[in-house]
Amino acid sequence: MSALRGNNGPRYRHNPDESAPYETITIDKLTPIIGAEISGVDLSAPLSNHQMSEIHRALAENAVIFFRDQDMTPEQHLSFGRNFGELHSHPAAPHVAGHPELMIIRADKDSPRANGEAWHSDVSCDPEPPMGSILYIKQCPPKGGDTLFASMYAAYEALSDRMKVYLDGLTAVHDGEPVYRGMYANLGVQDKPVYPRAEHPIIRVHPVTGRKALYVNRGFTTSIVGVPRDESAGILAYLFDLSEDPLFQCRFRWRENSVAFWDNRCTQHRAMWDYWPHTRSGFRVTVAGDKPY
Repeated sequence: MSALRGNNGPRYRHNPDESAPYETITIDKLTPIIGAEISGVDLSAPLSNHQMSEIHRALAENAVIFFRDQDMTPEQHLSFGRNFGELHSHPAAPHVAGHPELMIIRADKDSPRANGEAWHSDVSCDPEPPMGSILYIKQCPPKGGDTLFASMYAAYEALSDRMKVYLDGLTAVHDGEPVYRGMYANLGVQDKPVYPRAEHPIIRVHPVTGRKALYVNRGFTTSIVGVPRDESAGILAYLFDLSEDPLFQCRFRWRENSVAFWDNRCTQHRAMWDYWPHTRSGFRVTVAGDKPY
């Protein structure tokens, strides 16, 4: 597959997956670039080391993976997340009582907004942003409510060589203040005195795959450090548009009791709020990450 044709031919090429077959899970890829549905797994039950290893591998190879027909308690949801590392508590969103790591996801007829309506990588404003997010949807609208995911590997690879050189070594500011302040007031959540703010490399190296990925997003990234304001705005506008190109995306149609697990280090996502006045609700467990490099 190729995308973004320039004067010298395609600027992005997909290399077909030539890895060995899976033994304990079944993979159905959504696109050649990003996304796969996994079957043969009951996330509520203890998983063998081999099965966990193959789920880790599936996430690394596909960037976002999906599971259908799951029936998990909050404790089982949290337990599954802990297989991938320590859990991250959201700096602003409401959570289940007694479970600060279990974020409530809900939009209904009384909501002024829905979670994740703009393209973003979860809590990229944190000095150590989350590694991944595991969303379990329990209630779906009759139609709509899909989530879009985009590969930031593909976005990076679509950059011209000159742009890659320009961006190499640059950092950008990711600021949670304008995003989170007042966001959950309708749910009775009090604002905090301050929200996370951090500087991250515009191009990050994935600590597992070693691949380079674009790491700016329209939701949190506000400026490039060390360049004039107008230059920063122009470059970021280009990078935002590139990262949101449909050629780099997959689209997941939710059904009740479905799970999506995405890697925040190499993806962005956007939740479509096209189902008002119906309800979409569930819970999200987020796995802690480390400082981008």
